Amino acid sequence: MITQSKQQKMEITRKWEKHVAVFAFPFASHPSSQLKLARRLASAAPTVVFSFFNFTKSNRVLFAEPGWDNILPYDVSDGVPKDHVFEGKPQEDMNFYLAVAEEESRRGVRVAEKDIGLKVSCLVVHAFFWFAADMAEEMKIPWVAYWSAGACSLSAHFYTDLIRQKSAQLIGSGEPNEEIVDFIPGLKGVRLGDLPSGIVLGNLESLFAVTLQKMARNLARATAVPINSFQELDPDLTKSLSSKLHNFLNIGPSNLISKEKTPQKVVDEYSCISWLDHQKPSSVAYICFGSVFTLPPHELVELANALEETKTPFLWSINKDSTKHFPNGFLERITANGTGKVVPWAPQVQVLNHVAIGVFVTHGGWNSVSESIGSGVPMICRPILGDQHINSWMVERVWGIGSRIEGGNFTKRATRCAFEQVFSVSKNRNKRLEALKDVAHKAVAPNGSSDHNFKTLVEVVTGVTQHPTT
Repeated sequence: MITQSKQQKMEITRKWEKHVAVFAFPFASHPSSQLKLARRLASAAPTVVFSFFNFTKSNRVLFAEPGWDNILPYDVSDGVPKDHVFEGKPQEDMNFYLAVAEEESRRGVRVAEKDIGLKVSCLVVHAFFWFAADMAEEMKIPWVAYWSAGACSLSAHFYTDLIRQKSAQLIGSGEPNEEIVDFIPGLKGVRLGDLPSGIVLGNLESLFAVTLQKMARNLARATAVPINSFQELDPDLTKSLSSKLHNFLNIGPSNLISKEKTPQKVVDEYSCISWLDHQKPSSVAYICFGSVFTLPPHELVELANALEETKTPFLWSINKDSTKHFPNGFLERITANGTGKVVPWAPQVQVLNHVAIGVFVTHGGWNSVSESIGSGVPMICRPILGDQHINSWMVERVWGIGSRIEGGNFTKRATRCAFEQVFSVSKNRNKRLEALKDVAHKAVAPNGSSDHNFKTLVEVVTGVTQHPTT
């Protein structure tokens, strides 16, 4: 654990009036998403100190440069036994952590309270940490359960028991993946195969699946449930979840929030923006499957071949190790003819907002989907796991602002068809994109729905009523 000096404790006691504990789910992009929330809260409540709990390695990256002096990083154990050799089992590292998460959270609170000299007055945790309901009840303080994704995936998890009960007979049929169901409140129709794994399909006994089920059963005990979306995107889901949860608050999309204390300077070390400056408007396919997920090698080959065959200009952000699977001579050819650019990293938000971008080829992760909506860019989705399948379903079937790759995998034919479809003029799709983009920006603007909801969240976290500004 990171601790503070005795002198710092004295300064803390004099300076800060309340102490809020923030627990990140320390995998993938969750810590950075939750730190963004902590920064927003810290800016809105400068007399409150926030202790931020996360893995050591992640904290070193997130807190590498000085920032908010009322956010203090604390390290938690990953639960991995000393000298353990990983065997490549699914969710192996996550299972180790989940086994110790509650114990580590309770220990972390005790350490931070001693260091800072203030009792914790509120728990702001990732919604996965269902045990925080018991902790908050014992401590007689509010529990804020943060969902870093959209309302569609939260709704699917929240109604896990209902879905399992209603779909029991369907699961025994030949093709349960293809069944369209209408019994999930707020979701007019969704394919069972697009629900996150662990709800009705996949390993329902895994530690992660059990954790999510316990989350669903305890979420109604939370004082507030903020999510990284805007209520106008999913009005039916918002209405449904609001009737079941206390203070169900859409406070995003976080990528459109520009109120952080010291906005990060845009880094473009691979000259993506200058390359895009030389491309025609709405002509380029931006391709990125996140920093965690990689496509199977044969799909990389099919996608690359389709790009060459269709002569589609593209900017592809992909880790260097995966480029070895490209077709022979691919990188040399696209560099020579100038049709494409392959980089290990790109400033995604700035790229998506560039006039040259005509489509975003994505895995359908929530951050990518919300960034695409905020930029008004249509999507071609190839979901891999987690909430990506239901997000992609919403993109194609509910919001009508993109499509999923036919057959679920990249083939040269399916990719060619997807490009032809998305680059054809679609007035209805473009109208929907512009409308959602406009509403998203209005939601986070002063007095917008997300701005209003965030003020409510600040009241819950600080216990102080915010006075409206004039």
